[in-house]
Amino acid sequence: MVKDVAALIGRIAIGVIFIAHGWQKFTEFGMAGTAGSFDKMGVPLPTLSAWFAASVELVGGVALIAGVALPVVGVLLAFDMVGAWIIVHLPNGLIGEGGAELVIALGAAALALGFNGGAYSLDRVLFKNNKVLNPVAA
Repeated sequence: MVKDVAALIGRIAIGVIFIAHGWQKFTEFGMAGTAGSFDKMGVPLPTLSAWFAASVELVGGVALIAGVALPVVGVLLAFDMVGAWIIVHLPNGLIGEGGAELVIALGAAALALGFNGGAYSLDRVLFKNNKVLNPVAA
């Protein structure tokens, strides 16, 4: 039970961060602003990448909190963060201005929680016998 509560707390915390970043891309920067920023950073296909990142972060953050489709969401969020790490943050090192520590931590946490999200998840209720969407299925 304690590990399930810890996983739930982790999913909520990481999910909130992803929601905030996705929401920011949609509302504060706008998709044109996000795509323009991605273009300046050398992100390939900046408009498509902006939509992908914003959507995966916003919807994935909500799904992470709810605990639905956790393995899929974990992989998508980790993929998003690997892209941010390699394309944007890698030249800046690990810590300091523009460093990669946040994207590495978020990606690793999303991946870990995607496959170890605990018992308090919609996956556990909706997919109780599906070992793909509920890795802890009996």
